[in-house]
Amino acid sequence: MNKKFFKVITAGAIAGAACFSIAGCAGTGAAGTDSKATTAATQSTTASVTPAEDNDTLYQVALLQSLTQGYYDGIITVGELKKYGDTGIGTFEGVNGEMIVSDGVVYQALSDGTINKPADDEKIPFSNVTFFEEDGQVKLSNIGSMQELQETLNETVNATGKNMFYMVKIKGNFSHLKVRSEYKQEKPYRMLDEALAADQVELDLNDVNGTMIGLYCPDYMQGLNSVGWHFHFITEDLTKGGHVLEVQIKDAVASYDVTDGFKMCLSDNTDFQKMDLSKNVDEAIKRAETATKE
Repeated sequence: MNKKFFKVITAGAIAGAACFSIAGCAGTGAAGTDSKATTAATQSTTASVTPAEDNDTLYQVALLQSLTQGYYDGIITVGELKKYGDTGIGTFEGVNGEMIVSDGVVYQALSDGTINKPADDEKIPFSNVTFFEEDGQVKLSNIGSMQELQETLNETVNATGKNMFYMVKIKGNFSHLKVRSEYKQEKPYRMLDEALAADQVELDLNDVNGTMIGLYCPDYMQGLNSVGWHFHFITEDLTKGGHVLEVQIKDAVASYDVTDGFKMCLSDNTDFQKMDLSKNVDEAIKRAETATKE
């Protein structure tokens, strides 16, 4: 199957212009050019994409909107993904658990919250990764809720630049977390919020050390991803984890990486190409990201 990386470089990289190019992902296919990107305010270029060509790039596999509408087939493999980043989040084919990528290792939080290391040939329908290079730190103490955590991190986002991407590693002691994972789905696939409503499994973790990996996407990413923050967690002993629904932090440090580049890997699979990705699924995404069984 051919995959394409759709590359968007923000205006911070080239003053006054947004540049788009398409090039082969993980050695597949020839490069092409997106003619729609050529306007009076843009330049269109064709470039060869090689792994780690730019560490200040967020690599995205497909769209959260395609995942939300039920496209759970794998597009690239775990082995391929690791060529494009050492830190990030995502899921696996069939929405078979939650992905945590930390220090170059891909972890899979299974439906019961236990951690597995997937094989390199395991396939991925959606993910975001980058090569993490620390740009700063934020100390976190006595954070009482997800809202308070996001507000605290947003102070840095607003001061540094709200139209950049941010990847964070939050390491420390967590008073409480509610994390979720889910059972693997079988075809015909349901919408993601429907699948999670039926098959989401939640786990409460108290007084635990570990790492939260978080991604911030700017408002203009609506339609491609979820805007704002999205967090996954793994315990220090690498035994438990999942998508974070609730969090309270006793004492931790958030290291953050500011990223101004973006590349997207798409599939030319017929089912993917038939999808209406302009459809508004914001409410379904909100339910999938935040809903609990309670």
